[in-house]
Amino acid sequence: MSPAAAFAPTELRRGALACLEIAEPEAKLAAVQALAHAARYRKAPLPIDPAVRLEPARALPGRPAKPELVPVRSLAQRSVHTRPGRAALLHAIAHIEFNAINLALDAIWRFAGMPPAYYKGWLLVADEEAQHFALLVEHLRTLGHRYGDFPAHDGLWSMVERTAGDVLARMALVPRTLEARGLDATPPLQAKLREAGDERAAEILGVILRDEVGHVSIGNHWYRWLCKRAKLDPVATYAELAERHDAPKPRPPLNLDARAAAGFTAAELDALKR
Repeated sequence: MSPAAAFAPTELRRGALACLEIAEPEAKLAAVQALAHAARYRKAPLPIDPAVRLEPARALPGRPAKPELVPVRSLAQRSVHTRPGRAALLHAIAHIEFNAINLALDAIWRFAGMPPAYYKGWLLVADEEAQHFALLVEHLRTLGHRYGDFPAHDGLWSMVERTAGDVLARMALVPRTLEARGLDATPPLQAKLREAGDERAAEILGVILRDEVGHVSIGNHWYRWLCKRAKLDPVATYAELAERHDAPKPRPPLNLDARAAAGFTAAELDALKR
């Protein structure tokens, strides 16, 4: 029996936690696919219990023993014009996508009391991040490498942990800050990969960029929904949360078109530019 067939979720948030606890990448991808399929395509929709308080059975997130996690400054800089350099770059992006699967699953199970559309939106994100990870790993194999062959850093998940007690901070600082940085970084990376002759890698990054606009848009939507519910100003509140949680500042060049398409307002873009 395949991992997807063996995984039979009965409720969406419990299913997301079960996926998050899985360490082996292939099994996690299969479980996420099964959860998304159960939520979208079966005759009786998968129920969502927004009120239940869940407790993980093991340490989170589930992930394999490799890659080794090291401080970001310890990672070697490699040229994309060499085969090992391109492999290292794609491995780093694959690691970001694997973490992004986990953060979307965490956003589902951890935060009770949100509308059903919130949970469905983050399940879509988890499913698409899983597809991105699979595309990158497949291309990585053509360069003679697997996921886990290079060390990686844990910056994305560390912000997930710092915002674990506050859904407003999570929406502000993970999708709208860390993931939005990918909107800025991807076009220059595509240009470098094309210059190095790796058109397939550039195409994969194009798929990721297209989908990430939607993912950041989901974060923007729920951030503003939460601000409205609490009668908070989104721009001022973001600045306060970013300072409180030591969020990284955006680095130019900013992809203003992609950020606008993802729902950043003119006032927010002006604040980011400053």
